[in-house]
Amino acid sequence: MSIIHRTPAGFAEHAGDRQFATTLARGLEILRCFTPQQPVLATAELARRTGLPKPTISRFTYTLAAMGYLRPDQAAGHYRLGPAVLSLGYPLIASFAFRQVVRPAMEALARQVSGSVSLGMRDRTNMVYVETCRSRATSSFQLSDIGMTHPIASSAIGRAYIAGCAPRERTALLNELRIKTPDLWRQHGATITRTLAAFRDTGYCVSYGDRRPGIFALAVPVGRLANRELLVLNAVSPSWTRRAKQFEPTLAPALLACARMIRDQIG
Repeated sequence: MSIIHRTPAGFAEHAGDRQFATTLARGLEILRCFTPQQPVLATAELARRTGLPKPTISRFTYTLAAMGYLRPDQAAGHYRLGPAVLSLGYPLIASFAFRQVVRPAMEALARQVSGSVSLGMRDRTNMVYVETCRSRATSSFQLSDIGMTHPIASSAIGRAYIAGCAPRERTALLNELRIKTPDLWRQHGATITRTLAAFRDTGYCVSYGDRRPGIFALAVPVGRLANRELLVLNAVSPSWTRRAKQFEPTLAPALLACARMIRDQIG
């Protein structure tokens, strides 16, 4: 009887690519399964999320744990991320020297919005924060943090990224979102179209609880780094800090001004 191996999610686009190391990709995909909401996962759950056989998961988790990227949890057969994962990200964050220069302006804007202000860039079909500043008013309210990700399709920062792309790049990205995140596209596709139309008039994208109920967000594309990565700035605030009709008129000018300052710094 033949054994049917399921292709792990996200690998189909690399079918036939002889340079693509599937074994390495599978191991890295395990690391991406962990979230702040679920920091501890059983091997059975990892198998379900990756589509890999349980024996393969067992070998991979053993190896990743031996290298410090996973840490066995108290419950047998459960793992959490290890400190070695954090060490991987530090060289990247440290290479963004502009973060120190633009931080004072971001901190001032965070105080003004009574929330958080972040810079993000694209990671596949998500946006990931590379810098975040929070006001003291939100110190106990988790809005943003470095490394946090948001789907491009459902977030203001993701839609601002789309708006900041060149036409051909934008078309390719929209097609990718339709194919790779079909559920999100069905839910937010029409909103993306409306948001891009509004962006042409306002220069920013806005979300009133689209991503998280009770959270208002404004976002604007800043510009491209030396490596051509598109950087996006957003401001996020809990809805209880101001009424929806006050959000854009009072904060959009400040966000756009902060984006211009950052653009000058990285340019």
